[in-house]
Amino acid sequence: MDNNGKWEIIDKGNLTARHENSFVKYKNKFYLIGGRRDKPVEEYDPVENKWRKLSKPPLEIHHFHAVTVDESIYIVGAMTGGYPYEDPLENIYIYRPDEDEWTKGPEIPEDRRRGSCGTVYYKGKIYMVGGIIDGHNEGLVSWFDCYDLASDTWKVLEDCPRGRDHFPAIVVDDKLYAIGGRDTSYHTEDNFGAFFDATIREVDCYDFNNNQWQTLSEKLPVGTAAGGIANINDTIYYFGGESNQDTAHNETQCLDINTLKWHLDAPLQRGRHGTQAVVYDDSIYIASGSGNRGGAPELSSMEKYSIV
Repeated sequence: MDNNGKWEIIDKGNLTARHENSFVKYKNKFYLIGGRRDKPVEEYDPVENKWRKLSKPPLEIHHFHAVTVDESIYIVGAMTGGYPYEDPLENIYIYRPDEDEWTKGPEIPEDRRRGSCGTVYYKGKIYMVGGIIDGHNEGLVSWFDCYDLASDTWKVLEDCPRGRDHFPAIVVDDKLYAIGGRDTSYHTEDNFGAFFDATIREVDCYDFNNNQWQTLSEKLPVGTAAGGIANINDTIYYFGGESNQDTAHNETQCLDINTLKWHLDAPLQRGRHGTQAVVYDDSIYIASGSGNRGGAPELSSMEKYSIV
């Protein structure tokens, strides 16, 4: 273990408990969005250390990674409805924090709809990789798509080397990294939840310069799904997640993108999964999520990672 930093809990209950939500930065404020059931958007000001409740999404939205584009936050590749047959959203949804307004955006092609995928923004386009079509039941895919905001067009790209869902993706130096996740379509005759043990440790990387996929030689040290992800100083931090163990994971796993070697850093104060992370002022913030395997307990705390 190579501890370069530490996690500390900086908020113990001023936000709405939720999981399978997004947490994204816009204009130096953070926004908690969605999660199972009807949850309001909540805005966090890191300077004032204050939360503010805003409007609710137009429908239940969960299992997604929001991306910030100019004056808006885009939700692409989300689910709605209850476990285990959640439906993928038919449209992109757009939230404008300055006006606290929601808009129903363009329709997603019917044959490319899914949720729980890795979603990133890169040079004017929103990219979706992986995901699952039918909630926690079946339909794992290795699809890779992009939505061009300027032309309002959808394009199907080369499939990822493997299907995965319940995972985050991140772009660093013109490369997309798909890390963690699982095959939620995996079940056994006597155990519907066998998918908790079907985690994926391979790391798939897409190079935007040559439009090619590769699988890194080193696997994720501890296989988990639904972890948080962030990049600081050419190190990708992947932390938390869930597997077949009862409690959510607290490991912080770090990938040096120059050496492509992994090491472990300081663990989270509270294991959690099913939420996003924000980088601000060279620190990482993660809020809410679930503290155990599955959906309970929903957490109402926020942690901050600082390099020491």
